[in-house]
Amino acid sequence: MTDGLRYAYAVVRDTGAPEAALDTLTALEGVTGVAGEQVYAVRHLGLAVLAGAVPAEDFDEGPLRERLEDMAWLEKMARAHQRVVDTAGAESCVLPVRLATVCHGDEGLRRMLATGRERFASALDRLEGRVEWGVKAYATQPAAEESTAGAAEAPSAPNSPGAMSGRDYLRRRKAQRQAAERRWGDTEEGARLVHDTLSGLAEQSRLHPPQDPKLSGISDRNVLNAAYLVRREDSADFAERVGELAGRTPALRVELTGPWAPYSFTSMDETSGAEMDETSGAEGETESAGADG
Repeated sequence: MTDGLRYAYAVVRDTGAPEAALDTLTALEGVTGVAGEQVYAVRHLGLAVLAGAVPAEDFDEGPLRERLEDMAWLEKMARAHQRVVDTAGAESCVLPVRLATVCHGDEGLRRMLATGRERFASALDRLEGRVEWGVKAYATQPAAEESTAGAAEAPSAPNSPGAMSGRDYLRRRKAQRQAAERRWGDTEEGARLVHDTLSGLAEQSRLHPPQDPKLSGISDRNVLNAAYLVRREDSADFAERVGELAGRTPALRVELTGPWAPYSFTSMDETSGAEMDETSGAEGETESAGADG
């Protein structure tokens, strides 16, 4: 298996074990890649890249650029990419490669490893024994306020039973606005408390942009979208602390995801395609991935 296009998933250390016994490949038994292909390892200079053979009709430069405009296809590919990376990284350190990185044959994969050898090795040293946890916090709207807001949408007709004057209506609307501002302040403060507390437990943290409700399907406002790099052995304590923080602010809903491979803590210049023999690469992160998705 040397010719054709190769899709790269992640870089790992070459342990020197026979390929069939390489930990990451053992973990990937039965897990297929973005084109339903078997994932294998190409070794070079003490490193190995996990990759798979992909068809040119979908992954050559021109077709791939067109495919990346198809959101359904892109999401399917991203999830398959993430599945390979997270499965491989469940028990060992992996360095995720940028989504949609494609090389020309095994030789292209070796050039990728040779070009980025120092950066890859440095990143693997830095991330060894670490995992990524994602935490999102949402500002929720109490049901009581929704019903109250509906009842006060407009003043009643002057002669109707229980009529509300225009002045009463404006007064109520002002009170509702003030209550909403106070609650929003509480959720912002709660989000800061969550982030500051968890940052103290993590080796590193990253703040991602708030999720777009149109993409996430969640209507509640996203007030915190963060990733935390945590030592693997500290993960249970970290998750327990998130659970404790989740109940502190009634108007704040906290979600924990992970553990993931350290997508958010892999510098783009360590796994980008700038110096790789690739046909294309798509910037972006998956649901783990990151954690920001």
